[in-house]
Amino acid sequence: MQQYKQAYIRGKWRDVEPVSGISLLDSYSGEPLAEVALAGTKEACDAVLAARQAFLAWSSMPVAVRAQLIRKVGDALANDIDGLAEAITHEVGMPLKLSKRIQVQAPVAAWSAYADMAEKFAFEKRIRNSIVTQESVGVVACITPWNYPLHQITAKVAPALAAGCTVVLKPSELAPAAAYAVARAIEKAGIPPGVFNFVMGEGRITGEMVVNHPEVDMVSFTGSTAAGQRVARLAGNGIKRLALELGGKSASIVLADADLKLAMRHALGACFLNSGQTCTAISRLLVPAALYTECIALLKQGVGAFAMGDPADPATRIGPLVSMEQRERVKAHIAAAVEEGAEIIAGTEAVPPLGWFVAPTILGKVAPDSQIAQEEVFGPVLCVIAYETEEDAVRIANGTRYGLAAAVWSADQNHALAVARRLRAGQIDVNGAPFNPDAPFGGFGMSGIGRENGIFGFEEFLEPRAIQLPA
Repeated sequence: MQQYKQAYIRGKWRDVEPVSGISLLDSYSGEPLAEVALAGTKEACDAVLAARQAFLAWSSMPVAVRAQLIRKVGDALANDIDGLAEAITHEVGMPLKLSKRIQVQAPVAAWSAYADMAEKFAFEKRIRNSIVTQESVGVVACITPWNYPLHQITAKVAPALAAGCTVVLKPSELAPAAAYAVARAIEKAGIPPGVFNFVMGEGRITGEMVVNHPEVDMVSFTGSTAAGQRVARLAGNGIKRLALELGGKSASIVLADADLKLAMRHALGACFLNSGQTCTAISRLLVPAALYTECIALLKQGVGAFAMGDPADPATRIGPLVSMEQRERVKAHIAAAVEEGAEIIAGTEAVPPLGWFVAPTILGKVAPDSQIAQEEVFGPVLCVIAYETEEDAVRIANGTRYGLAAAVWSADQNHALAVARRLRAGQIDVNGAPFNPDAPFGGFGMSGIGRENGIFGFEEFLEPRAIQLPA
């Protein structure tokens, strides 16, 4: 059983003085997986002060030297892709074949990408009689969730370090393996002491301490909208730079001329990835009322391909949820939806005897303003909503407090693009277009503030400064 009972501060591992601890269970077998010690404010404060003390030297370091050190972090992580994928699968439940590619390989590659970006970036330019420089924000508190642990850590820490910031990471205690792996990789890469620090602890204690600390200049948070609201209020007290990546209730609009078979197949995959434990999950499927029956038939046919089972089995497409508590929350959402009038199209079949499973669920006859259509479930639950006109579809898609992701399907790409331009969402896929790691990632409305990924995520950690010269 793994023991996660240390913090990494000033380039050294140290045992924490825990205020509490948790025992993690394997998401599939239910067997003991790890013991996690949760630190209090003492370690969090030390981590912030270490980051402050290291900031001047790190931000002043030549960009090429900084970039080379960051590349070495990715190289160190690449040495154990299989082991890290297995650890995340045990914690989160994503099938191993997907964990290796999505949870590990993609973020490992991002470290080199951000190093390259920093070397090519114009940190200084002339605008008339002004020299405009891009300055490192300062000390950044990075608070990350459990569902894509290495990805979320990398999306914050790698660009922050590349931009010349120093970091205090407060990762989720429910998926600690990735944070420990990153800290070990940073140690191996030779990044100077204090540049990166991490402390495992509860959000309401350790997280709030780093958000409130006067030596923290920026907070980058990914998590629930409710938690993000709390972070925003606390950060506002210090007028701190803020980046929030929060919840979603993303919609896919299937237009009347779309390839229905392809659109329905994509809808299932986009909703059920990581058992629905994905902020961008396409959890609302909007179909023309005249084609509703045909779409339901295709969905019922396609859902059978999403086999539940042992995440280590290559045949498994749906793994367990992260915990028993998460499973019960999802089941409660489904029960409430049925009470409101939704119809269960799929999801009543037996689940495996091991693991916190919820069967991939399709709900039909969902009202656009119902609770299930408005609230993030974070489980494998697809809501099918019928619409009469294209105007209806756009109104329904935009009719939640969220605006993280969306999709549009049509045989006419220009038509699909015209509809996509009317959607208030940060990332919109047309006809199943693939994910682009260089494109901005983030949301409108209650889905957050700021953007991650690519140059957009890099620039989040920079502040422009103008120096005026005599004309």
